[in-house]
Amino acid sequence: MVASLQTITLGGGCFWCTEAVYEQVHGVASVVSGYCNGQVDAPTYEQVCTGRTGHVEAVRVRFDPAQVSLREILEVFFVVHDPTTLNRQGNDVGTQYRSGIYWHTPEQAEVAREVLAEVQAASGGRVVTELEPEARWSDAEAYHQHYFARNPNQGYCAVVVGPKVEKFRKTFARLARAA
Repeated sequence: MVASLQTITLGGGCFWCTEAVYEQVHGVASVVSGYCNGQVDAPTYEQVCTGRTGHVEAVRVRFDPAQVSLREILEVFFVVHDPTTLNRQGNDVGTQYRSGIYWHTPEQAEVAREVLAEVQAASGGRVVTELEPEARWSDAEAYHQHYFARNPNQGYCAVVVGPKVEKFRKTFARLARAA
């Protein structure tokens, strides 16, 4: 089974939100929060938060395409964040919060282009999600990993992350892991 896993990297605002959602998806083997597509090797959270490294807060999602397709992964992505706000998700503002799909293979890029075109048409051309190959990946610090699972009652988690997880579970019940 391990040989059949694929990896896609997604930037959908704060990585705590994106990670928390994908940890609920049936067929997802792992989710790692990190930084990608910037100009600095191995940046820290503090550096990324300045907006000067060019990195995006992102998650690497490893999934089994026999259980959940890349198309389904991307459909979830476009429902659980706002792909029409440039460098912003809610109160989180800065280039590190931009919307992006960072592919690992040309085949992934093609599927992503198709889904992006559909979402673009449905939104009247307002989507600002970038589509690029993943570059300069760096895992985020340990305290960012599985943040929502470890801190569900923390203020940001309760007010922002929790509702996104619930939205996923209601909208994509067929893809949700058993509670």
